Amino acid sequence: MGKFRFLEHVAIADAAFEAQGKTLEELFATCALATFEVMANTKRVEPKKKIKIELEHEKIDNLLFDWLAELIYLKDAKEMFFGKFDLKIAKKNKYILRGQVFGEKIDYKKHRVKVDVKAVTLHLFEVKKVRNNWKARVVLDI
Repeated sequence: MGKFRFLEHVAIADAAFEAQGKTLEELFATCALATFEVMANTKRVEPKKKIKIELEHEKIDNLLFDWLAELIYLKDAKEMFFGKFDLKIAKKNKYILRGQVFGEKIDYKKHRVKVDVKAVTLHLFEVKKVRNNWKARVVLDI
């Protein structure tokens, strides 16, 4: 799994993080994990239920934005937290993401819920390749 670190002084009413991964799949999974870590202790989220996700976009940064927005939507619509992500990203004429996310119903005591993420924002949003790694910066509206 890639690494992420929270950026404490980027936005007062938001949560911000930088993430990295050796592959796009690792980067996207790491960003997803960081997003859910803002909300809860992801080590306590069990992979009890699987949901398939397919997304596509012409630009990789827009695909990451859509990926995180979809996860936030699923969190709200299904009342679930996710902690495991199995992804494949291909580049043809567009970037295509196919994957599965694993999680369980939100349990406020078990998951040690922190704050609610309402949305991913475009503020300072960035995806780039640096040498042999992919990096992203994300600001979440809480």
